[in-house]
Amino acid sequence: MTASITTESLASGYQTDTFKTKGGKEVVVTAIKHASLRMQYDGLEIQVDPVAEYAPATDYSTFPKTDVILVTHEHFDHFDRSAIAALTKDGTDVIANPAVQKMLGSGVVMTNGESRVVKGIRLDAVPAYNTTPGHTQFHPKGRDNGYVLTIDGLRFYIAGDTEDIPEMVKLKDIDIAFLPCNQPYTMTPEQVAKAARTIKPKVLFPYHYSQTPIKHVAELLAGSGIDVRIRNYQ
Repeated sequence: MTASITTESLASGYQTDTFKTKGGKEVVVTAIKHASLRMQYDGLEIQVDPVAEYAPATDYSTFPKTDVILVTHEHFDHFDRSAIAALTKDGTDVIANPAVQKMLGSGVVMTNGESRVVKGIRLDAVPAYNTTPGHTQFHPKGRDNGYVLTIDGLRFYIAGDTEDIPEMVKLKDIDIAFLPCNQPYTMTPEQVAKAARTIKPKVLFPYHYSQTPIKHVAELLAGSGIDVRIRNYQ
């Protein structure tokens, strides 16, 4: 087992979970909202899909300046110039899909299948797209990113907006997974459960779930051995 995993705590009004890496260091994950989350590791600040105005509004000026910002794609609930500006300092690495990098006018592009090391963290950009007929226009294949972060042996899969795509079978040794759950844009609870059984993470955070009855995911995965954690990612 690559990590020991501790339970939820509360800090500054946000739900947090703390995980230990292979080397015994802590990674703290803060649930901000919807698809927005913060990760802290060994003095590094990482923000994923920071968005200020998507309800509830988030004042990113109250957060520390960040070292790495990951943006999965250009939709308004994932990409926000003002939030990125509030978090950016000299040396901040903004990693994004090609459309976001073009719209932002800066940052580093990663495309599906590309890997790089950023500030000691391995990043793999993986596919994220819709497959259900009539839904493929929301997230067409090849445009958007999910990300796998390997932090001192601890592997996080942040899926972005996707369905239970065939490429998930290639994801190996995932410790913590974030899977979206709000059809027609992403997955149904049943699709999330199928994806989780394919990926087999130790811990699953259903996220991006809007009005979906998200506890149904936990019910569907009862007995699977996957620790399903419901946090404030509505």
